[in-house]
Amino acid sequence: MPWSYIDVKSTDPAFNLALEQYVFDALPRDRNWFLLWRNRNAIVIGRHQNTLAEINEAAVREHNVTVVRRLSGGGAVYHDLGNLNFTFIQDASQRGQLDMGLFCRPVAQALQTMGVDAQVNGRNDITIDGQKFSGNSQYVREGRVMHHGTILYDSDLDMVSQVLRADPEKIQAKGVRSVRARVTTVRAHMPHPVPLEQFQVLLLQEISKDRPMEPYSLTESDLSAVEAIKKARYGRWEWNYGVSPPCSLLRRRRVEGCGTVEARIRLKEGRIAGVDFFGDFFSAAEPEELAGLLLDCPLREADLRRQLEGVDVSRYLSGLTADGLMEILLDK
Repeated sequence: MPWSYIDVKSTDPAFNLALEQYVFDALPRDRNWFLLWRNRNAIVIGRHQNTLAEINEAAVREHNVTVVRRLSGGGAVYHDLGNLNFTFIQDASQRGQLDMGLFCRPVAQALQTMGVDAQVNGRNDITIDGQKFSGNSQYVREGRVMHHGTILYDSDLDMVSQVLRADPEKIQAKGVRSVRARVTTVRAHMPHPVPLEQFQVLLLQEISKDRPMEPYSLTESDLSAVEAIKKARYGRWEWNYGVSPPCSLLRRRRVEGCGTVEARIRLKEGRIAGVDFFGDFFSAAEPEELAGLLLDCPLREADLRRQLEGVDVSRYLSGLTADGLMEILLDK
């Protein structure tokens, strides 16, 4: 089956994920597709993950990081303009089973030709000397598979550890102390480092050796359809945060004039399903009444502000304002 290649010019994370979906759903199935693309600062969340449990909200806000959910499973990954993403779209195996190695191996082999000792390891990683530079995931539907992966070529690795919450079980299992310690960049291992743009050209040349590709230019009709998908899904809080599975969050802060306030929040689909307040604060009214006012409110600032409009928070948590409560709940 012939291959077509799309050189994606956009760096908008929501648009690029919408483009992947459009290519998968709408472009001709009589060919395979390969895409190379980059995102400006973003966290891309796995389909089945709870967004708020995966990100460091304060760092995400401080660094203006976009958070967007993809169609495929797997873990959260950080993208910046030093990271190159690749996507393969083709017919799935007859059994429809996930096969990460089928698509990871060509990337590893391409890097080996550039003098980089890249190896496919674990469930869905490509590594150099045991350090991960590529996380991969797949989405299978109606006999087609979309495989996409990251290549941390020259990314800011310090940012990775700031904006993502580390899974302590993963870190303990790998015997390292932090996310930063178990990831690396490709450029640091290249015998003759080149700018990312040149690396992209080299990667495409190597990948194309076994699968010659003809370029495909997106039409105005294509771009309009992608924008519609972005608007309907990837640009919406309801998708990026709201479809999260139930989870619990703990927020704790000491506030001058109030005391220590601990909020144990239960979320369902991004909305507050319950919250319990603990601490050494005083109250003139039961905090449970305040908790009741917050039920079913999305955990985002604009909605909390509307929900708390006209509410005297200090009656329930003496010395605390509505703004102060929002800062605790949002971990600002």
